[in-house]
Amino acid sequence: MSKLQVWVLAARPRTLPAAVAPVIVASALAFYAGQFSPGPALAALIGALLIQVGANFSNDLFDFQKGVDTSQRLGPVRVTQAGLLTQAEVAWGTALVFAMAALCGVYLALASGWPVIAIGALSVLAALAYTGGPYPLGYNGLGEVFVFLFFGLAAVVGTYFVQAKAVSLAAFAVAFPVGCLVVNILVVNNLRDIPTDMATGKRTLAVRNGAAWTRREYLVVLGLAYLSTLLMALSGLLPGWVLLCWLSLPLGVRLVWNVWQDTGRALNKSLAGTGQLELIFCLLFSLGLLIAKFLPGT
Repeated sequence: MSKLQVWVLAARPRTLPAAVAPVIVASALAFYAGQFSPGPALAALIGALLIQVGANFSNDLFDFQKGVDTSQRLGPVRVTQAGLLTQAEVAWGTALVFAMAALCGVYLALASGWPVIAIGALSVLAALAYTGGPYPLGYNGLGEVFVFLFFGLAAVVGTYFVQAKAVSLAAFAVAFPVGCLVVNILVVNNLRDIPTDMATGKRTLAVRNGAAWTRREYLVVLGLAYLSTLLMALSGLLPGWVLLCWLSLPLGVRLVWNVWQDTGRALNKSLAGTGQLELIFCLLFSLGLLIAKFLPGT
């Protein structure tokens, strides 16, 4: 592998829908509300991608340092553990990516105000604290909370804010299903890793509650994502066109079946599929908002 290919591997491209999807749906909501601003929307997208990549780099490094990544790992290759990059290289790469994200944050702060600095700083700190520091969030059963707050709530509401320069009830409502779908990416990851996490002392919710509970968690969280959109439409908070996202439900049902049946490395397919589901769900939801904008009264 070339050095570039190694860095792409370290960035974990299959996880990037978790960063892209919230920005897309929040920008569509801003457009529906007449608040879309292309410059801040693009900067938010780039910043979100950089923070996700930086989190992936830091997780790769910290998991290796804490002895979690071993030769028994069931997930995709981790570059530090595999010896493809040195610890120093990954540390510098992490710092560079987060510095680039900070530049996006500076632009967004100038365009939209100081709250963006707080959101960005907390997002970077949380990314580092997920597997780093004396009390890693992901090692102590707080991964789902972290993912929901930063990849759902902060990503959607923050992206809406940098365009509208205000927040809305609709933005918080939309953040809920997006956060749920991102959480399920982590749920599959932790379900797959129960044996290796138990062996290394990583106390995720999956380790604490077992595989059967984790599979039920996946089903419940998925159901909440779809039901919340139904409530938005029935309440009149958002137009009924947002229910186009329900066209992704067959994929969700298939993923539930696979998660219920598969174990170990076989769950890697469901992990990638859950990321795809989030992206498709958000694209369809966004399409509904665009249709409602261009066809008012329908």
